Amino acid sequence: MTRRILSVALFATIALACASRAVRAQAPLPNQPHVLRANGDHFEMDGKPFQIISGAIHYARVPRAYWRDRLRKARAMGLNTVETYVFWNFQEPEPGVFDFSGQRDVAEFVREAQGEGLFVILRPGPYVCAEWDFGGYPAWLLREPGMEVRTSNPAFIAAASRWFHHLGQELAPLQSANGGPIIAVQVENEYGSYGSDHPYMEQIHHLLLDSGFDKAMLYTADGADEVKNGSLPELPAVINFGTGDAKTEFAKLAKIRPNGPRMCGEYWDGWFDHWGDKHHTASAENEAEELKWMLEQGDSVNLYMFHGGTSFGWMNGANSDGQNYEPDTTSYDYDAPVSEGGELTPKYSLFRDVIRQATGQTPPDPPAPIPARAFAPVQLSRSASLWQNLPKPIESNDILSMEDVGQNYGYILYRTTIPHAQSGELRIDGLHSYARVSIDGQLAGTLDRRLNQSTLPLQIPHDGARLDILVENTGRVNFGHKLPGERAGITRQVTLANAPLAGWQIYPLPMQNVDSPSYTSDPCSGPCFYQASLQIDEPADTYLDTRSLGKGEVFVNGEPLGRFWNVGPQGTLYLPAPWLRKGANEIVVFDLEGRPDRTVDFLAQPVLDWKK
Repeated sequence: MTRRILSVALFATIALACASRAVRAQAPLPNQPHVLRANGDHFEMDGKPFQIISGAIHYARVPRAYWRDRLRKARAMGLNTVETYVFWNFQEPEPGVFDFSGQRDVAEFVREAQGEGLFVILRPGPYVCAEWDFGGYPAWLLREPGMEVRTSNPAFIAAASRWFHHLGQELAPLQSANGGPIIAVQVENEYGSYGSDHPYMEQIHHLLLDSGFDKAMLYTADGADEVKNGSLPELPAVINFGTGDAKTEFAKLAKIRPNGPRMCGEYWDGWFDHWGDKHHTASAENEAEELKWMLEQGDSVNLYMFHGGTSFGWMNGANSDGQNYEPDTTSYDYDAPVSEGGELTPKYSLFRDVIRQATGQTPPDPPAPIPARAFAPVQLSRSASLWQNLPKPIESNDILSMEDVGQNYGYILYRTTIPHAQSGELRIDGLHSYARVSIDGQLAGTLDRRLNQSTLPLQIPHDGARLDILVENTGRVNFGHKLPGERAGITRQVTLANAPLAGWQIYPLPMQNVDSPSYTSDPCSGPCFYQASLQIDEPADTYLDTRSLGKGEVFVNGEPLGRFWNVGPQGTLYLPAPWLRKGANEIVVFDLEGRPDRTVDFLAQPVLDWKK
């Protein structure tokens, strides 16, 4: 995914302008060495008992200008630690090409956490799950023949080693024994839910050590039932679970690791959403009671999530139980204590009271709310048909996946000619993940992996008809045993009336640059780009209402906000103030189901529970 990153100075200026009053900084952690270790059923910091009270914030899901705001809200809720995954595919978009600048500057996020008085738990994977595309693995891993992710496969270990060594250059100096805030580093991630290959786990363990992560506590995390599969005997093991399971899961941990620390590495205080499903919420009161119980027991805990944020661009993942495919929404609100746009929810105040009572310490006041507002609607008056703005095709007799043509995200068009008029069933074997099928430019139907669709009856009206199959990568699976086969596009073959089709023109459409379409005032239907200008007096957070649209992606001033889809439940896209500017702002919508003369609204509140 390509992002145009504004300068840090400009981001900070805009962020401060959005607040109604200046935010008082928390006391920073002193820049002195600390050592965290497990001692029996608890942790010790520098030889004294230490209870980790943490919450997850993913740097990649929060605009950089708002890192400070979210971190200050974490400290103000009473947290002493924040946890973040590090997303390999976000940092190494192409093999050997590393980017730790701007939004990707994870070291700066860690330093800002320390500046706000917070320790850091780092979860570098290389697999992270996180409802993030391909579980954080770079899609280019799938280009290499014989590559087997999440195994001791030499090609995979070589790539993971290169990644960890570069990450170590960025973050190893920030470990707590070096005076930084990183007190713990996770080895792999919930591996026990995937396998039981302990030699592989040892390889990942030692790759981290060899990359310089030897000045913080290393540990593993799994569900209690999977600890034996995913843990290593020499490392502390923590457990992950959701609402209502604390007593049961900690009892299991006590039997498995009677001499180990008691910590919930992920307390699921909410849940994520799938396209076409409901918006998930959980009882704040029940969770506050359970958090109270854990803290009173002396247990350490990490709230997953403290603040969910947004899977901007193409970065949402998907779930699969081996049969069903369930792509995640762009919003990662998660029903967390801090909402997608940074608002403090009722859950925040309840958790804050629980932590204050448990610790006997009154946390600082939270920062001022960041204002959000509605802007005037804009009409999508200028348009450009995708069909008139195609790149040069790749000629191939056989079907090629996105990875085969060097593409990671977006769309891909497969075009061929059907020699003879006929009727028959079109079958797409290995559709990942959504296709619009057209004959001579006329829509014949759609196929959706989410609905287990792979066949479509076709009537070919004449000899030499043009068949177009426009495929969207709706998000690679990020959890489970489908992971190794998550190539995108069409991954095997296409047949018509049981006969394989060949002779393809393949058009990669990564949508990394939406400046190229030639816009006109002519009406456009079907797969179309639409352009409009949003005029504003001052930047402020807002939510772009997508309920009038079909299925596609939105860009504002070149920034990819994420996907929309009229199956719900998400009906808005979060648009942060730092990505806006005073005056004219360019809105570009790509919609597979485009129609002329549509208008989009801008709201002051999100719509996350919508059904058409």
